[in-house]
Amino acid sequence: MVVESNGGVPAPQELETFLSPEEKSKEKIVKTYSMTKDAESADFDPFAERKLDNPTSNMDTLTHLLKASLGTGILAMPMAFKNAGLVSGIFFTILVAVVCTHCSYVLVKCAHVLYKKTRRTNMTFPEVGEAALANGPEGLRRYAYSFRIFILVSLFATYFGTCSVYTVIVARNILQVVAYHMGKEEEEVEIRIFIIALLLPLIFMSWVRNLKYLAPISMIANVFMGLGLGITFYYLVGTGELKTDKIKDMLFKPPGEWAEFFSLSIFAMEAIGVVMPLENAMKTPRAMLGFCGVLNKGMSGVTLVYILLGFLGYLRFGETVSDSITLDLDKTLIPAQIVKIAIAIAVFCTYGLQFFVCIEIMWNGIKDKFTKRPDLADYITRTIMVTVCVLLAVAVPTIGPFMGVIGAFCFSILGLIAPAFIEVITYWDIGFGPGHYLIWKNVLVLIFGMFALIFGTKDAIIKIAAVYSN
Repeated sequence: MVVESNGGVPAPQELETFLSPEEKSKEKIVKTYSMTKDAESADFDPFAERKLDNPTSNMDTLTHLLKASLGTGILAMPMAFKNAGLVSGIFFTILVAVVCTHCSYVLVKCAHVLYKKTRRTNMTFPEVGEAALANGPEGLRRYAYSFRIFILVSLFATYFGTCSVYTVIVARNILQVVAYHMGKEEEEVEIRIFIIALLLPLIFMSWVRNLKYLAPISMIANVFMGLGLGITFYYLVGTGELKTDKIKDMLFKPPGEWAEFFSLSIFAMEAIGVVMPLENAMKTPRAMLGFCGVLNKGMSGVTLVYILLGFLGYLRFGETVSDSITLDLDKTLIPAQIVKIAIAIAVFCTYGLQFFVCIEIMWNGIKDKFTKRPDLADYITRTIMVTVCVLLAVAVPTIGPFMGVIGAFCFSILGLIAPAFIEVITYWDIGFGPGHYLIWKNVLVLIFGMFALIFGTKDAIIKIAAVYSN
């Protein structure tokens, strides 16, 4: 991005170069903003200027958000509660949800301010980071492009690896049911066959190029995830006995065990990579924010489900609870097999949304080289990327623990630390509020992010060691 190098006047943006001198003379360059009204009262309205062929409704966006947040990580919440305790787990889950939601909220809020500063109608996460530094303090402007590249690489690595892990998860859930009906143990059936069989369906999934058309797929994913969780809840409270006789020993756990709770819950609930693509595709982007906005509504519902499953799962199975609650279900029973198939379908339908982040990054980097037949090039790019993703899963079916390290590193920085940094830089010339509360708030977020980074990475490395020591 070209930054101010013209006597303090911003360089013309891409669309501005086509304006006539008369039109340019009518422009009003806004130099300063207040934290409330001035940033919204500038003459340039990015949302009125935004032109989309197939914009998504608020309900479409909410559906995508629920699917992005209600991933397979929710199945590990009983294990997370085991490391925190029933009471502590409730409060810690709410804390993690508030921090993760707030950081996503901050990213969108800063994007809305930067739209006006740069006179643009939409931005990706990396572009928001670049624009914040490019319009921030003089000493940081030289690092704007480098910051963008860092976010790009981190997002791509995290979500591409996540898609590969999702392929393994879908294949493993199907394998478990098939192996049982074949009368064999899971280890006796080659998982790579199931992974390769997913290649063609995943390619077709990736060919859905618009979030508007992915909304029904996300709805299907939510239905099957709801079915799987519903049957799981039935197993937790409708069969067997809850360990209420041992509840006194399950209320609280020593602080030394809390680290694993935070590493599990943060990376289960974090969905920072899909927030800006969802906002960019909305018909009414302002509806993403607000006390009753799409973001807060979606995360409130997600948090409630996380708390219920974590609390009841730990109360039902106690200290013997598995890493994934589905492993504690009796696989000889039909309902338990339905849970595995339902979750496999839900994860499969989630692939398109997660992969959307990767293809957006890749396509934006190469689309200028394919101006003659861009649609064909786009489809070929998607096909190649899905193929590589599946081949990676075939080569390393145990990729999950490795992605834990990347996820711990990238999600801590991208999901927690980067938004706090972006907010401080964005409001550098606007003001930090009474008592500079924005500074103090983001210092707390930074500490929380560093905690997640250090202990999340440590936990992931331990898991890698456990896999290969066996």
